[in-house]
Amino acid sequence: MSKHIFVLTGAGVSAESGLGTFRDKSGDGIWSTFDASKLATPQAFARDPTTVLAFYDARRRNLLNAKPNPAHFALARLEQGLPARGGRLTLVTQNIDDLHERAGSKRVLHMHGELLKARCQICGATTIWPRDLNIDDACPECGHSGVLRPDVVWFGELPLHLDAIYTALSNADLFVAIGTSGAVHPAAGFVAEAAAYGVPTCEINLDAADNAYCFDEARYGPASETVPAWVEELLRT
Repeated sequence: MSKHIFVLTGAGVSAESGLGTFRDKSGDGIWSTFDASKLATPQAFARDPTTVLAFYDARRRNLLNAKPNPAHFALARLEQGLPARGGRLTLVTQNIDDLHERAGSKRVLHMHGELLKARCQICGATTIWPRDLNIDDACPECGHSGVLRPDVVWFGELPLHLDAIYTALSNADLFVAIGTSGAVHPAAGFVAEAAAYGVPTCEINLDAADNAYCFDEARYGPASETVPAWVEELLRT
């Protein structure tokens, strides 16, 4: 068994929970319906915060009604089962939902932020925020109004936890990407980074990602089937 497994998850792991993907080969992803430049950039928020907040309010309500699927629960079992076998899991997600945590995962690096949190643009504090976010809401930490935004990484902003992610990649024994498009950097480059360290790589996806050619192994099918099967294989060895 590989001792240190690095797993990167994307929107495909949550699709079967009813959360839309951002990009897919059918052209039905979120950004095929909505204009990202008007909803997911700092400039868009500065120009029209009400519209941006309404978009994320709708997504937040959708998330609160969603439930983890078997892929999320399988990754939580993997995290729990590896230490007894001398292993450990680094779980990094591009997703801004909390379905990994609701399934039981304890250590998740959200490189694109978290939808159920708000961040103050004045003091930088983050606050759990499961309700609609209004432009006149006050920051619970500093008291300023009109300064809260979704705690998510927008286009043009730097992803979170990159130092920890690249350190984990350099120490991994296996890199696995699950439900990713392979189109968004820097996450799309993690497989090449792992390969440069001599780490074996595996793609688990509904269909081949844009960077599928970079992987040593591939398993295709619904995440709710492929991920539990893969985890059970690992935990049997």
